[in-house]
Amino acid sequence: MNEIIKFLKKRRSVTAKKMLPGKVTESDLNDILECALRVPDHGALSPWRLIVIQNDMRKTLGEEILVPEFKKNNTDLDEEKLLFEKNRFLRADKIIAVIYSPIESVKIPSWEMMLSTGAVCQNITIAAQSLNYAVQWVTEWYSYNDKMLEYLGGDISKDKLAGFIYIGEKKEDPVERIRPKFDKIIKFLN
Repeated sequence: MNEIIKFLKKRRSVTAKKMLPGKVTESDLNDILECALRVPDHGALSPWRLIVIQNDMRKTLGEEILVPEFKKNNTDLDEEKLLFEKNRFLRADKIIAVIYSPIESVKIPSWEMMLSTGAVCQNITIAAQSLNYAVQWVTEWYSYNDKMLEYLGGDISKDKLAGFIYIGEKKEDPVERIRPKFDKIIKFLN
């Protein structure tokens, strides 16, 4: 069986809660980012932006954005929850924020640009997993937070965060989860 097919048939994310920061090499990161850009992109518009969050910026975002925004939007607060938000980005060595940034176009619908952005996220995930990193593509509350989007350089009037891809080290290999049944999801027309 083809190695790529074999890999994709077994591909599985490691949740950010179950990863260690580890160390993503600069060479691997560059390979991952290059793979991110090799997606279908009708009109070659590049309707996405990638922001690599690393080093001290992981802590800074926790302190300056995650904690204050979490406090602002939640009434059920305790020290444990605030500490979790403060340290959220410290679970991985690199976090890649992917911003969907549609381009005005008469020919290319925004829906296709959005799909291309999702493909960027998937390529990052697959590339990092193929290098044996622990990886998870996350869209939690802060993916829908205007302050976070603005801080990362997005335009809140048109851009959206497609998610954050955590890349770190595996504590252990993930266990398989329930997958869709082939014959319930796929239909052949002859």
